Amino acid sequence: MKSYQKLTTPQPAGCQVEEEGAAPMPPARGRMAPCWVGSGLLVAAVLLSTITVWVLRQVSGGWLGPSPPPKCLLVPESHRFDCYPERRVVVTQELCESRGCCFIQTPPPAEGKQGVPWCFYPPDFPSYTLESLNQTALGMVGLLVRREKAYYPRDIEMLRLDVEFETDTRLHIKVTDAANPRYEVPLDVPRATKRAENPIYSLNFSWDPFGVLLRRTATGTVLLNTTVAPLIFADQFLQISTSLPSRFLYGLGEHRGSLLHSLDWNTLTLWARDVSPTESFNLYGAHPFYLLMEEGGDAHGVFLLNSNAMEVALQPAPGLTWRTIGGVLDFYIFLGPDPNMVIQQYQQVIGFPAMPPLWALGFHLCRWGYGSSNGTWQTVRAMRNYQIPQDAQWNDIDYMDGYRDFTFDSQKFASLPSLVEDLHKHGQRYVMILDPGISSTNPHGSYWPFDEGLRRGLFLNTTQGQPLIGQVWPGYTAFADFSNPDTHQWWLENLQHFHAHVPFDGLWIDMNEPSNFMDGSEDGCPPGDLDSPPYTPAVLGDSLSSKTVCASAKQKASVHYNLHNLYGLMEAKATASALIQIRGKRPFIISRSTFPSQGRYSGHWLGDNRSQWKDMYYSIPGLLSFSLFGIPLVGADICGFSGSTSEELCTRWMQLGAFYPFARNHNTLNEKDQDPTVFSPAARTAMKDVLLTRYSLLPFLYTLFHHAHVQGDTVARPLFFEFPQDVATLGLDRQFLWGRSLLVTPVLEPGVDSVIGYVPLGTWYDFYTGSSVNSSGEMLKMPAPLEHLNLHVQEGSILPTQKPGTTSKATRGNPLRLIVALSSSATAWGDLFWDDGESLDTFERGSYSYLVFNVTQNIFTSTVLHASTEATNVTIGTLSIFGVQKPPSKVLLNGQEKPFSYLDNQVLTVSDLNVSLSKGFSLQWL
Repeated sequence: MKSYQKLTTPQPAGCQVEEEGAAPMPPARGRMAPCWVGSGLLVAAVLLSTITVWVLRQVSGGWLGPSPPPKCLLVPESHRFDCYPERRVVVTQELCESRGCCFIQTPPPAEGKQGVPWCFYPPDFPSYTLESLNQTALGMVGLLVRREKAYYPRDIEMLRLDVEFETDTRLHIKVTDAANPRYEVPLDVPRATKRAENPIYSLNFSWDPFGVLLRRTATGTVLLNTTVAPLIFADQFLQISTSLPSRFLYGLGEHRGSLLHSLDWNTLTLWARDVSPTESFNLYGAHPFYLLMEEGGDAHGVFLLNSNAMEVALQPAPGLTWRTIGGVLDFYIFLGPDPNMVIQQYQQVIGFPAMPPLWALGFHLCRWGYGSSNGTWQTVRAMRNYQIPQDAQWNDIDYMDGYRDFTFDSQKFASLPSLVEDLHKHGQRYVMILDPGISSTNPHGSYWPFDEGLRRGLFLNTTQGQPLIGQVWPGYTAFADFSNPDTHQWWLENLQHFHAHVPFDGLWIDMNEPSNFMDGSEDGCPPGDLDSPPYTPAVLGDSLSSKTVCASAKQKASVHYNLHNLYGLMEAKATASALIQIRGKRPFIISRSTFPSQGRYSGHWLGDNRSQWKDMYYSIPGLLSFSLFGIPLVGADICGFSGSTSEELCTRWMQLGAFYPFARNHNTLNEKDQDPTVFSPAARTAMKDVLLTRYSLLPFLYTLFHHAHVQGDTVARPLFFEFPQDVATLGLDRQFLWGRSLLVTPVLEPGVDSVIGYVPLGTWYDFYTGSSVNSSGEMLKMPAPLEHLNLHVQEGSILPTQKPGTTSKATRGNPLRLIVALSSSATAWGDLFWDDGESLDTFERGSYSYLVFNVTQNIFTSTVLHASTEATNVTIGTLSIFGVQKPPSKVLLNGQEKPFSYLDNQVLTVSDLNVSLSKGFSLQWL
């Protein structure tokens, strides 16, 4: 009998397993006993499950129906893998058993919740058999055969298994049709050239039924065990399940919810959709990647390189099921072993994020409803009048003429070119919105973007070969096909024409799921398996075409069925290329729809949130999730997009938002203004102060982005990234870190003047005063009056800061202040990346400065590891050293005595250093 069980004990000697590096074994004859056997825990669970079913039968008077076969009772509830996942179907015993599955009713779950599946796989459900397995230069290649059809049409009977041991910490497993090519995601991924020599994992196989067993060598932890349920590989239904080594799972976006996913029968759908962020809905982007924390603090990640509509079902076993309706099963597994390394390894596959221009890290201001360029300008002037920092002014769709791309309203926005010129004179930037829907109803010859796109054949087409017409802001629209390289050239030409009139600096690409106010098109969608597939994942609207275009729409690279989740990525790629050609500088793009590798081209904002306290909270798990996805330039609409904010909410949100990597206040039409200038003097001052704090930290933030760009570090990160062995951090998502050094603890509820936050083990210093907090790893209550955001610096860190100006350009010329947070052993480390802030490829070309700061034995050392001319114009003015245990008698700068101050809270400050950033120096206190 075949068996699907969670592996909980080592396999017994003589079971049928292929070990990595061993000679291939012959395929099984007939059905062999499974290698995986259960432990006493599993047996206990089975007994408990059996007793539960028996008791329920007695209590219910038999409503559960006839007694299920004994083999079904062997499967405990938490290990029941769903055999009938279709939504909107009442699963009956007849329907279930027609699929050859077990049927056991359980009490219904609470409203809005999923529960134990009534229809689940029996231990002997037919699966694939591993018929052969041969060594290759990089790993192994195998043949999988299914002898009994499953229940979805067009089962693929023979599959090819490719295994590549790409690096010591990365494994690549791919399953596809052995006989016919299938759609695969057109993503550039690295190709291994030699087999890993010392992998930190071991890979075994079950032959019949086929299954993968992946272990971490150092601990023996089973990371993947796919024998828990059958592999199904039909043309439009691909499913594989695995056990998980713990319940601490993150990622799988884009969704609104806590950072740590619930495994309580929770299904996450990945299908790009325009909808205001709402719990349980599939949102704007698709990220089929998860990070899992194992017991003991190790971490691993799994990436399914697949762009089709997909859902991931989580269950309390703990277990996980991938279901997708096209493409292939192309898995990358990253072994870490710590969470930071997992994310770095993931980005080695999908690509590291682009280095943003410095001005992108300043404060951005926008709203839908300024009404005119003069109204926009008035807000900019008010911000300047109050000397509130601002780097970029944006406009939403109201700047356009009839909501048409590449136009501006010649009446209400007549002064837009002058506004942009004024922004540039003041060291500020201009960003405007663009949508991919191109107005299709203008008289021929009156709207070049549509006429020329039509002439060149650059729009999505129907199955009949005509442009698919939907409806977006300008009315009826065609949709640009960014999978066509010719569309990139047309997009560039349109942007060049517009830039000649309005010299914008960055672009905001919205509505690129793509969004459609109709379902499918003006003519609906044709019948067929693309628009009505045999299985539709649990998408909002219950249809692939709900508020988007038809899945059957034709694109240059494939059908939209395959490319839908890539639409925003492809538009971002075209837009980044165009901006580079137009401006010759680093592009700045914010996109709503995203897919893995998007960070190479754009950042992301978390969509059309609401002016509510819970939305402010949800922004934190949102930005931390996108840090995992390799898109570090991320933030939410500060103060909320829809609805009316309050002064208290907006003040608290500005404090939190000042620490979003991408910080923009944005507001919707017909709501009152919510920029900092419109509030009371007290609130306005609190907002200004926290923005000045952000601007003072720009050197630190910019350096974090450099490390993200070069090696895939996160910028904003969860606490467990730095404290992976502290289980108390694994569920924290109301606080976060910048890098490893700066702990942000915002207020997320109304009417309070304190906040409770977790402070991990060690010494932490108040960012503003340098006073120390010694924590045993505990929740602490911190004062938090309305004007105060709690920030703490971790011991052993050195933060480069700068006297803030009202723009990043003005800030750049000011003296630096280095904040040194001494560890308990009186050591510290930090670094600084510095370049001109906007040129392309400065690191790659060597046009940058890089400094490392160290403290040991009461000596601070600044070492210039790489120098450029940019650094000669900046000086280090002040050194603030937190945690100096005794008052020094003297301080020496390069051997010369310097005046200093020392406070009772053990802060040593040395001012007026006036040392060029391009020169190394040492400072000693005695």
